[in-house]
Amino acid sequence: MAASPEENRKVITDYYAAYGSGDMSRVAAFFADDIEWHIPGHHPLAGVKRGKEEVAAFFQQLGKAGFRAELIALTADEYWVIDMHRGWSGRDGLANVDTIWVLAFRIENGKIKEARNFSYDQAAADTFFWQAYPLKPLPDRLLE
Repeated sequence: MAASPEENRKVITDYYAAYGSGDMSRVAAFFADDIEWHIPGHHPLAGVKRGKEEVAAFFQQLGKAGFRAELIALTADEYWVIDMHRGWSGRDGLANVDTIWVLAFRIENGKIKEARNFSYDQAAADTFFWQAYPLKPLPDRLLE
C-alpha cells in the first residue's frame, strides 16, 4: 500500500536530519534491505550501489570527504520524493565541489528503496571525487 505524500516527505526530511548528524546507523535505518542508490559520473564512487551495506559504505566515504547537504526544496507523491539540495565538500587541498543536486527517492514501506542522483555540475563533481578518491597504481587496483 502506498503512503501519503506527507508520510513520504517525512521519511526524507528525517533521513536528511540523520545524515546531518553523521551517525551512519541512523542513516542506514532509512534504507530498505535491497536498496539501490545510483551515483552519476565518471569517478571512483560512481555507479549503482546495491544493498544496505554497500550504500552505507558509500556514505562513510562521503563523510571522509567532508561532504555536506542542505535541503532546498522537497516534493512528493505516494511513491516518490524529489529533493533539490546544495551539496558541498570541504577538504583542504582539493578542488572542492559546491553545487545543486536533485535526488529522486522511491519510497516503499517507509524506507528508501531507490535513489537516483542528478548533479547540476557533474564535471566539478567528477574532478572532486577523482582528487578525493584516487585509484591505486596498476596492478594493485585490479581485483585479480
